[in-house]
Amino acid sequence: MNASAPPETAPPLPVLDSPVASPPVDPTLARDAADLQRALSDLVRVVQFRDRDRICCHDISVTQCYALEELIRRGPLTLNELAQVLYLDKSTASRVVDSLERKGYATRSPHPADGRALLLAATPTGRALCERIEGDLVVEAQRLLVDIEPEARRAMALLLGRLARAVETRASCGVDGRGCSTC
Repeated sequence: MNASAPPETAPPLPVLDSPVASPPVDPTLARDAADLQRALSDLVRVVQFRDRDRICCHDISVTQCYALEELIRRGPLTLNELAQVLYLDKSTASRVVDSLERKGYATRSPHPADGRALLLAATPTGRALCERIEGDLVVEAQRLLVDIEPEARRAMALLLGRLARAVETRASCGVDGRGCSTC
């Protein structure tokens, strides 16, 4: 990989059409998928607990932080949109927003185009909190990455981004319209 001109985006990972496993064309695919699953499981577990410890000291839960991040990243959202983005049911998302609103981190306002809906938005206080938390997490990421070559660091970010998009696409697809859950 050329360090002076890294690619901005990588081509999407292929997404299989059926949740039913078919024989892999590549004989190493099953082994690589199992290795990836173990590595992701370990990473998610460690990051989840690290995030909980880093975020909760700000009097906000990890789920509340994710909700606040999405309201900042995507702009005002309806409750249904926020619930969908966070993979939560509407009642859980409502409780998350209630808490953010009580703490002064989010507001609800009438939807300009739909009189039945409300728009949720981050407040300036919520934005400031999110920036502090993200700053703490970025400093921690710098500590983790300091001994890794720049090309490998960039490749990790690109590959994890591609994987996240592929998982998101897979979660929202489905032949029967219910998504691609294995449950």
